[in-house]
Amino acid sequence: MEALTYASLIVNIAVLLPIVILMGIRAKVVDGAWGPSTPARGILFSIYFSILVASVFLLFIPVPSMVAALLAVQVIYKVTTPFTVGIKNPVVISNLVIAALHIVTIWFIWTSPTSSCLGTF
Repeated sequence: MEALTYASLIVNIAVLLPIVILMGIRAKVVDGAWGPSTPARGILFSIYFSILVASVFLLFIPVPSMVAALLAVQVIYKVTTPFTVGIKNPVVISNLVIAALHIVTIWFIWTSPTSSCLGTF
């Protein structure tokens, strides 16, 4: 697996591990960025935890098509958050920066001569 793919997965882990821990223990610092504890935030916790687990799995068992799918879902939700939350939220800003990295990684996976990510048409 190429360095850029590792970079995207490691960024996912580095960003999500502390967030998942803080959300899991219901730390008050989380309220400032994600709002008070609600069922909706619980769902977000589950999504973040799923992305974290998938990123760790793919770091050790790299499957390019699975990495591309994971990152593509993240890019879609990260790029749409400014429209649902607003651009001034610090989570939105970091989402956009991470989305830029993931877009480059996806492009690299899809255009790699050794990748069968797109299959045959």
